Amino acid sequence: MLNRLFGKPKQEASALATLDKLSETLEMLEKKENVLVKKAAAEVERAKEFTRVKNKRAAIQCLKRKRLYEQQIEQLGNFQLRIHDQMIMLEGAKATTETVDALRTGASAMKAMQKATNIDDVDKTMDEINEQTENMKQIQEALSAPIGAAADFDEDELEAELEELESAELEEQLLQPASTAPAAPVSVAPGRVPAARPAPQKRTAEEDELAALQAEMAL
Repeated sequence: MLNRLFGKPKQEASALATLDKLSETLEMLEKKENVLVKKAAAEVERAKEFTRVKNKRAAIQCLKRKRLYEQQIEQLGNFQLRIHDQMIMLEGAKATTETVDALRTGASAMKAMQKATNIDDVDKTMDEINEQTENMKQIQEALSAPIGAAADFDEDELEAELEELESAELEEQLLQPASTAPAAPVSVAPGRVPAARPAPQKRTAEEDELAALQAEMAL
């Protein structure tokens, strides 16, 4: 049924035109209702005026016309309700049709993608990737392998030689004498610079003999 209503662009345009027509009619009915409401209110005011001057017959006529206006207002309200109901149904049907069309388009696109990429193609692509990865690993291993004289070196012998060097280094560190403790720093009062000690002078042979003679005389 929805396809019959909105399945073709021409029919969809017709539905949009129908919605526009219903909206215009609804606006026209609302304007008429507003006019009748004003007329009914005016009749009430006139009835009050006739009542003040004791003209009962004229006041009753005004109330009768007010009742007629109120009946037309109620009828217009029912018309508006029916038009609202019709518009809601058409808008709902249009939304449903658009949703079905979108789903149908999505399903067609998905089917086309599945045809373009089947499971066999995916498996083939993955096999090619795995093969290229394995080839790259083999190339890297071949490039990192030692060549020439370095290829003849025995790794176990090199490790044993390294252990001997480490043991010899450890023994040499144990046999070294302990280093002398550094001299205690001389405290100097603030603002004073310690006087420099005179450098010892080398004595001559005559001075040595004189010092020995003085030591004997002291004895």
